[in-house]
Amino acid sequence: MLSNIDYSELPRALQHMMERDQTATKPLPRRSFLKLAGATGLALGAFPHIAMAEAAGSGKAAGALKPTQQPSAFVQIAGNGEVMVTINRLEFGQGVHTALPMILAEELDADWSLVRSRHGTNDAAYVDPLFGIHLTGGSHSIKNSFAQYRELGARARAMLIGAAAARWKVNVATLRTQAGTVLGPDGRKLGYGELAAAAMAQPVPEKITLKDPKDFRIIGRPTPRLDARAKSSGLQDFGIDMRLPGQLTAVVARPPVFGARLASVDDSAARAVKGVKAVLRVPLDGGAEGIAVVADGYWQATQGRDALKLNWDTAKVEKVDSERQLAQYRELAGRPGPHKFDADMAPLATAPLQLDAEFVFPYLAHAAMEPLNCTVALTEGGAELWVGSQCAGLDAGAAARVLNLKPEQVTVNVQMAGGGFGRRFSSTSDTVVEACEIAKAAHAAGLNAPVRTLWSREDDMRGGFYRPMHLHRARIGFDERGNVLAWDHVIVGQSITTGSVFEQFQVKNGIDGTATEGMRDPYPLPMRLTVHHPKLNVPVLWWRSVGSTHTAFVMETLLDEIARATEQDPVAYRMRMFGDKHARHRDALQLAVDESGYGKTRLAEGRAWGVAVHESFDSVVAYVVEASVKDGRPVLHRVTAGVHCNLAVNPRTVEAQVQGAAVTGLSMCLPGSAITLRDGVVEQSNFDGYTVARITDIPEFDVHIVPSAEPPTGMGEPGLPPLAPAFANAIARLTDKPLRQLPFKIESKS
Repeated sequence: MLSNIDYSELPRALQHMMERDQTATKPLPRRSFLKLAGATGLALGAFPHIAMAEAAGSGKAAGALKPTQQPSAFVQIAGNGEVMVTINRLEFGQGVHTALPMILAEELDADWSLVRSRHGTNDAAYVDPLFGIHLTGGSHSIKNSFAQYRELGARARAMLIGAAAARWKVNVATLRTQAGTVLGPDGRKLGYGELAAAAMAQPVPEKITLKDPKDFRIIGRPTPRLDARAKSSGLQDFGIDMRLPGQLTAVVARPPVFGARLASVDDSAARAVKGVKAVLRVPLDGGAEGIAVVADGYWQATQGRDALKLNWDTAKVEKVDSERQLAQYRELAGRPGPHKFDADMAPLATAPLQLDAEFVFPYLAHAAMEPLNCTVALTEGGAELWVGSQCAGLDAGAAARVLNLKPEQVTVNVQMAGGGFGRRFSSTSDTVVEACEIAKAAHAAGLNAPVRTLWSREDDMRGGFYRPMHLHRARIGFDERGNVLAWDHVIVGQSITTGSVFEQFQVKNGIDGTATEGMRDPYPLPMRLTVHHPKLNVPVLWWRSVGSTHTAFVMETLLDEIARATEQDPVAYRMRMFGDKHARHRDALQLAVDESGYGKTRLAEGRAWGVAVHESFDSVVAYVVEASVKDGRPVLHRVTAGVHCNLAVNPRTVEAQVQGAAVTGLSMCLPGSAITLRDGVVEQSNFDGYTVARITDIPEFDVHIVPSAEPPTGMGEPGLPPLAPAFANAIARLTDKPLRQLPFKIESKS
């Protein structure tokens, strides 16, 4: 259920969103724009490479329109009025395939029934307009491209009006648009499809007038997704479905321990398998080696891989063991280390009440429904890739290095992806690099065909790049009213960004900011936070909502424990902690409380309320849940969400994002949701050993959005962090035992 938001009542405050990037520039000359023309309308298909080349060679001032501001790269209008919008992100379930076209179509004044959407490439037009790199991550898609796509739509609309004015020989000020049509003062009208070709000859305006939000008819309305029918009917193609003429398929035999190399290879039986075209020794990420089997199809390739006889040299690599690792982390937690926060801890000695706690969080796999894949075609003087990439530019550069090409010789065609949760964006571009190494080796072996490299579920589960294991240790002193006097906290866990291209931005004073995000704020706590980043032979990566996956659990369960210890209502306690600040937290929590019936509705016997609220990626999500324990297993019955993401472009997508993120958060709590290692080998290989929430685990959901006219903030990840602590807080009220590890380990009342 969604909050009822009357967007016709929104104030003009939204207009300030458009103040950025409104610099005065010259319009793109007619000569340049015509070169971008396609046969059917306002051109996308002629590629913005041309526009960039024109701009580079024309001596334009630095303030000229950027590739990210050119409608030609993003909008194509067919003769029948159909509008194709190119998105500058990867769609892997979060809804940008619909939300970004909604934003552009709003200012274009398009007929929504005729709007379509497609992915872009690694072209410079499709970089994040704020960060300047190709990026789908950090819940930035709508937040960073909201202004951009509004401007793109407004520019295209102005060009269509200009074309109509020229045809009718009237002043543009006398014309208006409505649902894909330009209307004249005398009743004349022209559809966008009729005007598209002429609109291409119009200069691209540097300045545009944007709609008053009270006139929005698309933005803010619950809208079915453009990809819903194809996905629900099985017609949607993903990267794994790539088919090219003559295409071959490759699978890889990977070492059992990360970084290991081959000692000996007997591939005679593999080469004898019908359909196997080549067996290739290839380098893998992290200095490892593997054997790629290239065949006519996936079945033949896997049969060939199964026939390999391989001996691995694991003597030179560390063999991480989960039990030994936990002991190491506990020892590290007792050592001095760098401080993120450094409040005075003297009050701990005299605090009337104290709380000591240790939390353990395991490695987690991304476990996306579509395993990793990448298709590579080597062409004369270049290469073309098809992959569900979260960072097409980074991947193109990595491919170019492997293939000894220039980045501009590589085209990355971004494909629809079946989930990812961060796994499709590694700073080493491991999936793409591996696929390119295989394609290069296959070509050297005489195979002049595109090669699709596929990972099996087992490859994906054991392939590394997990959410890091973490240990938290806290010692808190507080008084009878729950006032925290001192909070001494230690985090131990691998750094995600150290050694990556992001280290210079994320690591300060030896502390990876992704490990501490979500600590302390928004609560005014006197905290000393010490961080240790051990280095281990387990590849790690961001995982949906990154550091907040563990920091939110620690903060929200400890605060609840303080509230219980001082006999305070957990909602009232949090509201008092917010004080007169953090209005968004207060509004989200109050909305969840009001809609859930918390404090008013009598729960069924054996059930308890649980509460948590957390901000991540600039959005706040509060949960009020109902939970129970059945036969020693935690059961989540109902989840009521209060969401503050500022303006919701598509409330239906926000609802879906919250539900999906909450289900991922629920998965973290269920027995078996952990990646463990024994003597360097990952013990889990498929969903029979690694738990994700099944349909029988799913609770009833009610999602409510706080009305707002402020610029949109991210929603891909914020729904995850507060679910586990809200669930844990409910269980703790039932058992009188705090939960301090994930997945839950339920202890009955003593």
